[in-house]
Amino acid sequence: MEEGPDRAQLRRYLAERNQYPARTAEIDAELHRVFNRKVAILALDMCGFSRMTAQYGIVHFLAMIDQMEQGAIPAVQANGGRVIKLDADNLFAIFTEPKRALEAALDIFRAFEAINAVVPENRDIRGSIGIGYGDVLVIDEADLYGNEMNIASKLGEDCAGPFEILLTAAAHAALPPDRYEFAPTVFPIGGMQIEAQRFLKSRYKRLPAGPAGSD
Repeated sequence: MEEGPDRAQLRRYLAERNQYPARTAEIDAELHRVFNRKVAILALDMCGFSRMTAQYGIVHFLAMIDQMEQGAIPAVQANGGRVIKLDADNLFAIFTEPKRALEAALDIFRAFEAINAVVPENRDIRGSIGIGYGDVLVIDEADLYGNEMNIASKLGEDCAGPFEILLTAAAHAALPPDRYEFAPTVFPIGGMQIEAQRFLKSRYKRLPAGPAGSD
């Protein structure tokens, strides 16, 4: 993925928008033209931050965050994705399509299970993941803004349980048909009832990962 426009450019558009209200529609259209990208978003949240920090201290959990990144980042990259942001115990990545985001999520959980098999129980890594798909503003290749980003983040951080993957309706609709199994569910988010899909299992035999852009 190519480097995108930066935050200074965004601020220039926003300052112009605030200064010239009559040109709002024109400036918005140009801003979207420059910054908009249609992507699949993966939002990962580690489970147990408050409990683990209270019990073992912040340094213990910071070390676990490092181990989470060691497991998750290669899984994202192997599925053609790009890590956009690491924020405390959260990881955000973008992909060209939801299928790649979902396969990355499954690989992330496989990596966590492999780590957990060899570390003490008090260092077990558990995560929850939300996946969205749609138009977002990508700033500096480091931040994402948009409705699907917001919903994916809420699903990953607030709604999904350990080792659970939740997809927005848009992400689910863009997946290959009959390839995966899901259970529909609804969550109250921001005063709205948001429809989502809980991943259950894959219906196909997984092949070794090929180069980015291949199935």
